[in-house]
Amino acid sequence: MAWERAKERSLKFTLFFYLVPMMAIVGFSEWFGLIKWGRWQPDIMRVKYFAWDEAATSEIVQMFLMTLIIFICAYFIKALGETFHGRHTYKQTLTVVIYALSPIFLFRLLDLIPTITLWVPWALGILFVWKIIYSGVPLVMEPDPPHTFGLFFMSAFLITAVTGVERFVAVGYLTGKFRPFAEAVHQIAHKLHLQ
Repeated sequence: MAWERAKERSLKFTLFFYLVPMMAIVGFSEWFGLIKWGRWQPDIMRVKYFAWDEAATSEIVQMFLMTLIIFICAYFIKALGETFHGRHTYKQTLTVVIYALSPIFLFRLLDLIPTITLWVPWALGILFVWKIIYSGVPLVMEPDPPHTFGLFFMSAFLITAVTGVERFVAVGYLTGKFRPFAEAVHQIAHKLHLQ
């Protein structure tokens, strides 16, 4: 039933009344968490409290990366569907990707706990992503029955790989191990006059 309703909704509704509020809630929560509770830094063996501008830039960059991931994954899943002789629209694939990534955003709220390993929320989210894609691909994209499992598997694998790379960069930055990304965040904050 939920997929039937999602299929009938316009892309504008899905983007502006589902995706944007979800990203805003998660981004604001993570920003607040970085300022208020900080993030455990194994190199210095203590919790680092982020300045508001550094946390804001970090969240802006992370939300930009997640937006990019959503649109790129939808494009590649559409292309994958064509290799399985499917005629899927970009709206169908974008709908599947947006709803499938909901658990990733939901479990990112666990990032507020300063000492939690940041891979745990991602791993929990990915488990649910696979479950959602398993039902979403056949119901929304409607591939030919013999190609359904292949399209599901390739879509789930693609989302897992791409979100895994994003999480690798975020974990490296937030735990103080990925200096190039930290320098890029500082430069972006300086250009946006947040510092």
